[in-house]
Amino acid sequence: MAGHILRLYALSTCIHCRHAKDFLELHRLKYELVHADVLADEERKAVMKEVFKYNPRLSFPTLIVDDGKCVIVGFNEEKYQRLIYG
Repeated sequence: MAGHILRLYALSTCIHCRHAKDFLELHRLKYELVHADVLADEERKAVMKEVFKYNPRLSFPTLIVDDGKCVIVGFNEEKYQRLIYG
């Protein structure tokens, strides 16, 4: 997982998003966190447009790896484990 660029799009009140954040922190992975629901209108629109490119359902959490080389929608511990350990 070293060297990967991780960006997690999440909602501040979503339990699945919390699980995704907890997993990344437990495994000491550096990631950029974007809470879409706390952004101002224009910034939120821009973020939702970005999420839509990778996840047309606009569901959360959405984890973007290496600018879209891999996308994991929802929190699935097995998929997160594979991402880290191959």
